[in-house]
Amino acid sequence: MKGVFIGLTELKGTVESDNPITAYISGAKCVYCKWEVQEHWSRITTETYKDARGRENTRTKRESGWKTVANGIEHVPFYLRDEKGIIRINPEGASIRADIVINKICTRADPLYYEKGPKDAIPDSDHLRRFQETIISLHAPIYVLGQARERKDIVAAEIAKDKSSSVFIISTKSEEHLAKGYNNLYRIWFCIGLLAVLAGISLGQILTERQITWQFLLWPSLVYILVFCTGWFWLTYNSMVTLYQRLKQGRSQIEVQLKRRNDLIPSVSRVLQGYVRHEKETQRVISEMRKQTEATILGESGISPEGIYLDLRVIVERYPELKASKSFLKFQDIILDAEHRIALARDYYNEIATFYNTRLEILPDRLVALIARLRPVRLFSSIGFERPLEDVKLEE
Repeated sequence: MKGVFIGLTELKGTVESDNPITAYISGAKCVYCKWEVQEHWSRITTETYKDARGRENTRTKRESGWKTVANGIEHVPFYLRDEKGIIRINPEGASIRADIVINKICTRADPLYYEKGPKDAIPDSDHLRRFQETIISLHAPIYVLGQARERKDIVAAEIAKDKSSSVFIISTKSEEHLAKGYNNLYRIWFCIGLLAVLAGISLGQILTERQITWQFLLWPSLVYILVFCTGWFWLTYNSMVTLYQRLKQGRSQIEVQLKRRNDLIPSVSRVLQGYVRHEKETQRVISEMRKQTEATILGESGISPEGIYLDLRVIVERYPELKASKSFLKFQDIILDAEHRIALARDYYNEIATFYNTRLEILPDRLVALIARLRPVRLFSSIGFERPLEDVKLEE
């Protein structure tokens, strides 16, 4: 969380909230809840139709289905926490993959039937109701992919829906699980499309009473595969270009953090130097007052004890507390924080660069990389990319 930068961000952590909501059906504490109550119906209908000779006949048939009788969705902003910190997530407009906690069919004998469902039945009801509920519960591990932006209330980042980006995912499933699901869906649609083309050609041949031969099936299949591969190439190329833009964004974040360090540390050191001079002057005045006090006690000074007491009161009021040691510790924390931010920015870039380079090497993305002349990028190491640290000298 401490390494979140403005722009597209991927995070993993746990859900935390000071004001969680209560799930409608299960009653669990959560930050997102979507529920639905469906009631089963069935009826016998009579319809009129004409037979092959044009005569009218009647027949009965049974119709059935599920009808939604109640539903709702509720969510609140929450915090995503990892070992480094927290960030606020506004789920409004996100594509949410939550956990299914209830999927139950019950009769009127079940207390849930009327407790969470409407009192009245729908027409032709079979008095069966299905209760479904998905939630994101407190402390649940989640994965978030979305745009980070600056909050309006405080100086901090948040992840929320952005009009310039269509990607905003909140999921209780892991990143690997989501990627696997999308890949499987891609393969399924490819097979469905190919089967639809072949079925259409075969049906056309049957209706025209022509013999089905492999030549009639081959060419439409090749055309379909060509169109599908063209679309795949277009999507893959665009995704790799988008990934490359994220690389450029990650590189710029390193430059931003390096400049922040070089601008911040000299400024803080100048403030600390001023405070060191301030305490040095205070120590000098106190030392002189100590000498005067000792001389007064020995009778070697013409200054009265009352005068020394008044001078000491003035010093105490002007310099109520000496905090140089705390200031040095604070300065050390600032330096460590700046170096940590640089390391986070470098790791962020290297993670994207590794993924980008891997895609350039694996099939079939390698074919797109060769055609588009995409080249691997070098990773940042701890040597060779850092700017020289500002030399800090504090007066003694």
